[in-house]
Amino acid sequence: MVRGGRYGLRTKFLLHPFGWRLERMAHLLQVGAGSGGMPVLDMVCRDPRVTALTLIEPDVYKPHNVARHLFAPQGVGSGKSALAEAWLRERRPDLQFRSLNCDLLDSDCQEEINRAAAGADLGICAADNEPAKYHFDALMRRWRKPWTLGEVLSGGIGGFVHWFVPDGPCYGCVASFLQRAVEIEKPKAPDYSQPQSSLPETTVPASRAAIEAIASLHALVTLGLLDNPGDFSPGFTSMLFTLERVPDVFDEPFHPYRFRIPRAAECLICRPGRGPEYASPEELDVALDQALARLGNA
Repeated sequence: MVRGGRYGLRTKFLLHPFGWRLERMAHLLQVGAGSGGMPVLDMVCRDPRVTALTLIEPDVYKPHNVARHLFAPQGVGSGKSALAEAWLRERRPDLQFRSLNCDLLDSDCQEEINRAAAGADLGICAADNEPAKYHFDALMRRWRKPWTLGEVLSGGIGGFVHWFVPDGPCYGCVASFLQRAVEIEKPKAPDYSQPQSSLPETTVPASRAAIEAIASLHALVTLGLLDNPGDFSPGFTSMLFTLERVPDVFDEPFHPYRFRIPRAAECLICRPGRGPEYASPEELDVALDQALARLGNA
């Protein structure tokens, strides 16, 4: 017997010798299987409640990925989605796996991506650019699905883990709040402060250890949301976890900072009273421009 729960998470009642037992089943939708996304995928998909996965990943595994990735060097030149499927099949042969080898923002793939989101129970975002994060947020909000996001700071000095539900603050609310509340940008070189910075000259690669530390926290939050999607309450909306002491940035290593972030009254995406409908492309463009302006002016 299968029933739907809040936010669409399915439950299955199984008959055992001592009566019926409730088991949750989950279909995950994840974007990104890179150095940060693949450890999350590995840890979360080992949970037997995860019965199906749809992965959006168009990239190819390249030589410079090897130092920070789970995949073996022999996989260089193969698609990351194919390598992820082989990895998971070895560990979870019962897992239903489907890959979409396209960019999340590809206009030609939006119909297929929307179908995948509609059929999923929980989303995981491991994208490393702002437009993709906004797009994934809007996609999950349209279909009223909870989702999680992990971000590793340049240099591996720490990282963020966020969780989202349809009636909570959107990614734009969270990103703008954190930029105002947490001062991590310093006008010094190298610039450690920007998650996945787009400027090569100021980007310091994170070590595999740092990436997997934040990925582990991301996986734990995801599994917690899977446990109880309707009433999940870990005491924060977003958590910043430091991994190193960096002068003028972080005073001490291995320190968590927890933030409870409200919905912004002026937010174009999730302002109170807006309702769950999907924002138009024009509104998403305006919201992204506004958020990026706030990030640049903070």
